[in-house]
Amino acid sequence: MSREALARHIIGTLRARGHQAWLVGGCVRDLLLRVPAKDYDVATDARPERILELFPGSGQVGAHFGVVLVRAGGAEVEVATFRSDLAYSDGRRPDGVRYEAGPREDALRRDFTINALFLDPDTGRVLDFVGGQADLRAGLIRAIGDPEARFREDHLRLLRAVRFAARLGFAIDGATLAAMARLDRLILAVSAERVRDELVRILTEGGARRGFELLDVTGLLRDVLPEVAAMHGVAQPPEYHPEGDVWVHTLMLLEKLERPTPALAMGALLHDVGKPPTFRVAGRIRFDGHVEAGVEIARRILARLRFSNDETGQVLALVANHMRFKDVGNMRESTLKRFLRLPRFDEHLELHRLDCLASHGRLETYALVKSRYEGMPGEELKPALLITGRDLIAQGFEPGPPFARMLAAVEDAQLEGRIRTRDEALALILGEFGAPTRAGT
Repeated sequence: MSREALARHIIGTLRARGHQAWLVGGCVRDLLLRVPAKDYDVATDARPERILELFPGSGQVGAHFGVVLVRAGGAEVEVATFRSDLAYSDGRRPDGVRYEAGPREDALRRDFTINALFLDPDTGRVLDFVGGQADLRAGLIRAIGDPEARFREDHLRLLRAVRFAARLGFAIDGATLAAMARLDRLILAVSAERVRDELVRILTEGGARRGFELLDVTGLLRDVLPEVAAMHGVAQPPEYHPEGDVWVHTLMLLEKLERPTPALAMGALLHDVGKPPTFRVAGRIRFDGHVEAGVEIARRILARLRFSNDETGQVLALVANHMRFKDVGNMRESTLKRFLRLPRFDEHLELHRLDCLASHGRLETYALVKSRYEGMPGEELKPALLITGRDLIAQGFEPGPPFARMLAAVEDAQLEGRIRTRDEALALILGEFGAPTRAGT
């Protein structure tokens, strides 16, 4: 069963029992914009205990807020009782709620007008108490009522406004934007995990460039990512970067992202984060050590935002390796193959393509590497080992640091096609490292 089908079933069941029930929120916005809706939410005058009675096996996900999660056929839909919110003390959740008999007060407690619409899925009738339909037609993100009050209630709404404007290609209403700029520092009180999740959505849901321009103009960028804000005005060599400074280059790269993974998106954002602190002019503009500096800065950012170890490792690898493409023409075959077998190399390749398109525009190296990567079988990139450390011990070699150099030399020769058998591998070791100093057993 799809989420939409489940939502329709829930609404039908509630109405058959004498209750009001409507689709509400983001799904209504998306349906009216004729774009696919991801999640379906239902609002009703039925109290939580009544919802649980009508839909056995459901569970309360917001026991204090009247929200029940109804599951069926592998789908799930949140069903919430009409409510108004009491005061907010923590900048995140209301201290309590008051159940309401109708949808009007429920609409007025929500964040933006385009998210406060109610829809009858059977008739297409829309309930609009806040001018949300007009704002949808105008392409406008507008806070409901007093914008400052909405942002003080839930500080994360500062980033949500940016995300909706970026993803939908909407403008932000003037009063709402001004309030965001006045209250930008409130975002510092939001947990790192919630900030991270909104930033990732801004980067991956579409309109990433527009999103970061809005973060910049409101001051939110310097609050959550001061290291990225520092890219402003950092000039680059015009022969390599005719597009302009590091900030402009990064924006152009973000503009070209097409539904990236979170790791690729963060790698794109942070690949040149080491340039501002390493900028110097010595005959020409230089960024000596910017890759190494960038890796360390990115590491601090990712730790601050509580990214997982897996995602952190991939983002750092993207930052660390993004300049290696320029050396591909001079790489030994073994070095190139080791490069191509980096985990998730397709993301390295895509970052390089975007980096080129956002600067000089030349894709010759990209085409060469892509051809080699796609045309090389896995067994060529990582062939079966010819020998192991145990083989070296059996030959009489003393275990120790030289083992790594010996095995690397064998793998180099294997990757370059100079050896193919175990006997050839052992002969290479004897030729390059000499015979063992003690007899083998």
